[in-house]
Amino acid sequence: MAGLYPRSTRSFGIRLSRLQAYKRTERRLAGKFKPKTTATISARMGRVRQAGTEPELRIRRALTHSGIRYRTKNRDLPGSPDIANRSRRWAIFVQGCFWHHHNGCVRATIPKANRPFWKAKFAANKRRDAEAARELRLLGYEVLTLWECETHNDRFVRKSVARIAKS
Repeated sequence: MAGLYPRSTRSFGIRLSRLQAYKRTERRLAGKFKPKTTATISARMGRVRQAGTEPELRIRRALTHSGIRYRTKNRDLPGSPDIANRSRRWAIFVQGCFWHHHNGCVRATIPKANRPFWKAKFAANKRRDAEAARELRLLGYEVLTLWECETHNDRFVRKSVARIAKS
């Protein structure tokens, strides 16, 4: 098995068989077409973080600096917001521009390979995000969605944190 895949994928401890072109495919999005990918791409996509990303850490630092208390473990709330305060009833989603397809952002590209799959995935992500925000609002939460590209602007981050502080 040592020579089947490039060294870069072996170094991540990933063991793939010849028949397994991709690790986990969202079959409901792929439909009847099997997305074409390589072990290298699969390994790279497997390294994408879900929590503790740099944009999220920027927001958390700003909240902490402002003295605002929050929780990061929110699996019991609809949509599992990245940051929330249950007593003050607010939740923040820090969205990646690529994964959640931020409209008008240069980072919101569609990969050339498997275009139908990616379009369906991005549409499903947007629907899921909207549904989670709607459910939180029905529970009485103020919901704030911040985008990765917006977190690079310190002034915008401070303004967003001030908005949460007022609620």
